Amino acid sequence: SDPNIDEIILSGGDPLMANDDYLLWMLQQINLIPSIKRVRIHSRLPVVLPYRITEQFLQLCQQAQQQIIMVLHINHPQEISAELADKVALLIQVGVTVLNQAVMLRGINDSTDTQMALNETLFTHRIQPYYLHLFDKVQGAAHFAISDERAVAIMRDVITKQSGYMVPKLVREIGGEASKTPVDLGLYREA
Repeated sequence: SDPNIDEIILSGGDPLMANDDYLLWMLQQINLIPSIKRVRIHSRLPVVLPYRITEQFLQLCQQAQQQIIMVLHINHPQEISAELADKVALLIQVGVTVLNQAVMLRGINDSTDTQMALNETLFTHRIQPYYLHLFDKVQGAAHFAISDERAVAIMRDVITKQSGYMVPKLVREIGGEASKTPVDLGLYREA
């Protein structure tokens, strides 16, 4: 009921694991909060199961009182199938803003060429590159981690070769912080 809160984020687990009726109920509950202008839905499910974007889901997005923002989790350009591209086009057609956040993963997308190809492919399909996360160190996945220095070097290279609007922000998740923490790429020198 805080009037300063204007956005709700559906995340954690994957909100699209819920059925459309439940999502509709959630949006109806959100409608009861007058200050909410945007609902952001973070999901990887459409990447692996594009058919999860159903006609009913498209209708509830189109009829929502708030702006719906879908943040996909695509880490490599090869993850963007024709089926996913078709579903993204339908989301955009009903007024959904589509963004992407990726994680930099060793052996998957830790090169300038792969990052640029991902950004280009996303943008071609009208998906805005938004965040590129440094890998969170989690047990059993250390083989995906790359050093901060390498990630910064890759992103500095990408920035010199691609238009700025196509380059996601390099960020890290820090426990207890209210938002993502931007990683300094060391691009600015004092005058």
